[in-house]
Amino acid sequence: FYECSFFFYVSIFSDAYVTIYINNNTQVQTNGCSISYYGQEYSTFYTNFTGEDMFICFNGYYTPDSNRDCIKAPNTENRTFLLLYDDLDTNSGTFWTNLFLSEGIPITNNITCIFFFTYYIVSFGVTPGTTRQDLETCSSMTCSNSSIASMETCSPPGQCDGNGIFMCNNITKPLESQLCSVKGLCTVTGPTVIDFSEQINSVSDRCEYSLLHDQSTGFSLKANFLERRRRDVSFVDSLTLDFSDSDDIQLLQGHRVKVTGSPVTLTSSVQTFSGVDLSKDQTGVTANFSLDGLSMSVFFDGTTAQIYLNKSNSLTYEGLCVDSSSSSSSRLPSNSSCQDQYVDTGDDTIDCAVVTQQCSILKSAPFSSCNLYVDPEPYIIACRSTLCKYPSVDNLRCQFLEAYAKACEKKQVDLQNWWTTAQYHPELICEDKCSDHEFCGDIHGNTDCRCRAIFASQYTEQNRLGGPTVCQDNTASLTLVGCLLKEKSIDYTHLHLSDQTCTGVMDPDSHMLSFSFSSDSCGTEVKTNNSQVTFTNAVMTRNSSSDVITRHDKVFIEFSCSHPKPQLQNVAFKIIDNWFVTFLQSGEWKYSVTMKAYSDAAHTQLLDPKSDIRLNQKIWIVLETNGLNKDVVSVVTDSCWATSEDSPNSTPRYDLIRDGCANADDGTVNVMGNGEGTSNSFSFNMFEFSGKETSEVYLHCQLQLCVKKNNNCVPGCSFAGRRRRSLRYRRGAPALISMVWTH
Repeated sequence: FYECSFFFYVSIFSDAYVTIYINNNTQVQTNGCSISYYGQEYSTFYTNFTGEDMFICFNGYYTPDSNRDCIKAPNTENRTFLLLYDDLDTNSGTFWTNLFLSEGIPITNNITCIFFFTYYIVSFGVTPGTTRQDLETCSSMTCSNSSIASMETCSPPGQCDGNGIFMCNNITKPLESQLCSVKGLCTVTGPTVIDFSEQINSVSDRCEYSLLHDQSTGFSLKANFLERRRRDVSFVDSLTLDFSDSDDIQLLQGHRVKVTGSPVTLTSSVQTFSGVDLSKDQTGVTANFSLDGLSMSVFFDGTTAQIYLNKSNSLTYEGLCVDSSSSSSSRLPSNSSCQDQYVDTGDDTIDCAVVTQQCSILKSAPFSSCNLYVDPEPYIIACRSTLCKYPSVDNLRCQFLEAYAKACEKKQVDLQNWWTTAQYHPELICEDKCSDHEFCGDIHGNTDCRCRAIFASQYTEQNRLGGPTVCQDNTASLTLVGCLLKEKSIDYTHLHLSDQTCTGVMDPDSHMLSFSFSSDSCGTEVKTNNSQVTFTNAVMTRNSSSDVITRHDKVFIEFSCSHPKPQLQNVAFKIIDNWFVTFLQSGEWKYSVTMKAYSDAAHTQLLDPKSDIRLNQKIWIVLETNGLNKDVVSVVTDSCWATSEDSPNSTPRYDLIRDGCANADDGTVNVMGNGEGTSNSFSFNMFEFSGKETSEVYLHCQLQLCVKKNNNCVPGCSFAGRRRRSLRYRRGAPALISMVWTH
């Protein structure tokens, strides 16, 4: 039995492989990849676990008193995985042959097959006559020429010096300098958090979480998660560096940065804000700073956040990067709706088997050259669990590959143009800043701001492109959602109202398109019935006869406002009160009505209680409204009559105005301005009722409000007989106004 073990390397170069999960005594045949071990060739091996050790033997299971050829490795939870590849192509075989030779492993023939045990024994093998370091535990293993192993552990001050060099002060035999392992690496990509211990968990809501919180300094690194195309899948959307004693820094979508809420412009040159070095390149934004002697680097590209520490065992830290399963305790106070759960319809275009194969490229060249330094499994799981539910759009698959490549870069592993092999496309960057309800994605092959699913659902579920019409008085407005228009291939610059000169106004921040009009503008159509006034217009696509072709859908969105028709209400006046004004409201219409009596045609001598009114004296009655738009409605005095009692239905009755026209039988009556505006007047000679003891005469007038659009509101009265020819306005519910005076 030899206590020295061999290296087994991870590689996936073709689909011809077998995976075996081993968790007990297992015998495995490897006929397609025989094993040469110290001059002997084996095609069967035996795996068993004993206490702290795992043994892989070639001529039977290991027992303490046996003398078999075995490899000894640490026992990790009585389990391991075996992957066997027996069909490597020429390029792959050459790559691994050169790699083994560079490690000092003598190989005489080009490698054609590989089998390996994942994770549990990687980097634990030492060839005879050499010493290797375990950079994760700061220990070294020496294997003598006679195959006797010895271990040495490096205690403080032995450490990685931060520049990629391993230093160990208490090991007497000088060790060859090697690259240090970056212990503090936390990756947040999509909804997935891979913490410092490479444990994986996902965020299922749209809340803000603490990735790191330093209890000693008060510093917090926060991540906000939001949905994109689906309501039930969240993505890391922004980061906040919250310094308790200095300015906060936000890393946002589109490589944008805010310091204390104000945007800053970054370049590749380092700019320092409150001790934080900020820089930007084509891949994203990096923030470097120190906290209590601990160097920290935060990178964010809009889809993936990676946090690097020069050590990861600080007991003062907490958050998802320390324990990815601590979602409940790491969730920060925010709007409770962020925890609402949604279940969207499954996407039947997703083939999870294909997704699994695509994500597993991280175990193929050139990524496989990094598998010894960065475990690809958490990244594969993150990729697979997301893309089996969410469509592989907006360069999403590439973000998981890029996250792994960035982690390898920190380990100083060159993946040699990995983007070519993976058919990688650069991250999507929108030229315009997307609003809070948008994210940067692909729209029909172009990069632009798409609507977030929850925001969009309030419109799409009702098959609408915007909000309801907002109506006020005689105006109306309609707001359309810019990102929904883009997703429907509608160019907002081609939209207008019925009048082509009336176009929408795009808000540069919210990307909401607003149209507004009044009842007498932009080609608005006004309709009335007995109780409603309706203003109707439409948003439509510009119709240009000069366009030979078009690539945009036709649009016709009709919208309208309906108001209760304004009505005058019963008001009683007495001449002894001089004149009277009342304020009224009918639906959306607010106005006042005034009734006055004058003794002159110029309406300058207002009758008051002291005025001496004689029989057969001409008086002028003026009816005025205030608050009604004269361009929209007119006041029509439909009829006026006198009674000796206060009831308009009492008898006797004497008519002064009938059907909007002066009583032809009374030559003293003259009607002026009827139906022309929001006021009119008429005159008559004073009279009294014959045979009545009471001296009071009550004058009642019935008024109608007429909508002027497409209507002639002036009563048609013949000149000679002054009788009404036809009714040119539509009647609503009439209003009765009464006035009383004493003769």
